[in-house]
Amino acid sequence: MSQPTTTLPSGHTRIDRAEMRGIVKRFPGVLANDRVNFEVHAGEIHALLGENGAGKSTLMRILYGLYQPEEGQIIINGEPVSFRSPADALARGIGMIHQHFMLVQTLTVVENVALGLKSALGVRVDLAGVRARLVDLAAAYGLKIDPDAYIWQLSVGEQQRVEIVKALYRGGALLILDEPTAVLTPQEVKELFATLKQMRQQGHALIFISHKLNEVQDLSDRITVMRDGRVVDTVPNDGIDQRTLARMMVGREVQFQLDRPAVQPGPVRLEVRRLSVHNDQGLPALKGVSLEVRAGEILGIAGVSGNGQRELAEAIVGLRPSYGGDVLLAGKSIVRESIAARLRDGLAFIPEERTRHGTIGNFSVAENAILHNHGDAPFARASFFNFRAIARHTADLIERFAIKTPSQDTPAKNLSGGNIQKLILARELSRRPVVLIAAQPTRGVDIASTEYIRQVLMQQRSAGVAILLISEDLDEILALSDRIAVLYEGEVVGVVAREDADVETLGLMMAGAHGKAGVAVADKL
Repeated sequence: MSQPTTTLPSGHTRIDRAEMRGIVKRFPGVLANDRVNFEVHAGEIHALLGENGAGKSTLMRILYGLYQPEEGQIIINGEPVSFRSPADALARGIGMIHQHFMLVQTLTVVENVALGLKSALGVRVDLAGVRARLVDLAAAYGLKIDPDAYIWQLSVGEQQRVEIVKALYRGGALLILDEPTAVLTPQEVKELFATLKQMRQQGHALIFISHKLNEVQDLSDRITVMRDGRVVDTVPNDGIDQRTLARMMVGREVQFQLDRPAVQPGPVRLEVRRLSVHNDQGLPALKGVSLEVRAGEILGIAGVSGNGQRELAEAIVGLRPSYGGDVLLAGKSIVRESIAARLRDGLAFIPEERTRHGTIGNFSVAENAILHNHGDAPFARASFFNFRAIARHTADLIERFAIKTPSQDTPAKNLSGGNIQKLILARELSRRPVVLIAAQPTRGVDIASTEYIRQVLMQQRSAGVAILLISEDLDEILALSDRIAVLYEGEVVGVVAREDADVETLGLMMAGAHGKAGVAVADKL
């Protein structure tokens, strides 16, 4: 275990050891934590590893005071404590960086940090004092932050830095990071890890919640693996291999290598011709993009976040209007059709924001399973639902796609991220699509769900579906794609056959460098 070389900055209450003993937490129909023991020390990065739904986040929300356990106790520096709210946890030096940031977009960085704090000026907020302290903290931890920038102006990685400095400002000696890399680019992940390692050296205790094996191995000192609400084991991060960790997480061997059956691509099913689209700010996001996908083929779209990938998917599906170009589905122009018409024509969509565009959280699993065709037979007769047919259909999808849910009536928002994604996949594929648009299909889901989703995509490829795969995970792009198109600043800078592609070549293209692989292939489409 690493030992801190310096002391914590002033204002931080040192936490030498935090323990959780015999923690039990229940929700309706779910035993989320089953007598869990966990501990973390100062100068340590302790990874909490497990599938979605394993109980990791629930356990940490108890440590942060968001939930209260039915049984068990929390012990800080040998003293039993009881947290009734996050304010209690913060008072003892415990902070939490949530996966979905708790920032007000219309306020500046300084205003977000000051929000909710007592001021030395009484009813007035001492923004100058907060700013000076913030600048000092950012410098001490190597965090590049513009204190006067508005949150909406910042990248995702910069917003995460604000969350970290906000927790540090409040005296956080123990920081909990819940899936902190889920929405970061590879470069932002590298910068985050450098910051966390520096915090470790300064004496912070850090808990890193994740399901990404490579990140856990790169960063942590110890690893605790959870499965089904229980701790499987705690092991030192010294020589343990990914296959062993995966087996501990899932309870079986995990297939890391995908089977790629030979498939002869068929006719063009999706064709994009010189498509031009604006982003949310009214600026060009796609500048005359052309590409095509054939039956039985996966075309991967690689690129750094913000280079037009989201706008491409939304324009094809009909969520975003285009101001130039055309989209053809099986030879038919759909650019002026409604979303419903495109779905009827054989288009299916796995959106990158599964809770915003993919499901309705308050609707049940069954209701979400028939969102697109709830008015069609056999689910409806005249103006009445056929609940028996809906139940049969949903039960079939739950079984075929291995969706873990207490019941069909469970609200979709109560499912884990991986099971929400399986539900979307099941619904879209049950309509037997001609073309599938898969945008970030495994982002933020656990290793078992990732394995399953990738296998399903390969099965659809073998079944003759044309698949447009949009992913910021280069390993995923290389594993699944037959051809790879790279988007840079709204343009296709090259299309590469899978066998000719490697991370270095794709990385150069993603940075805008037109290497050998980027010869004007796009111009020929």
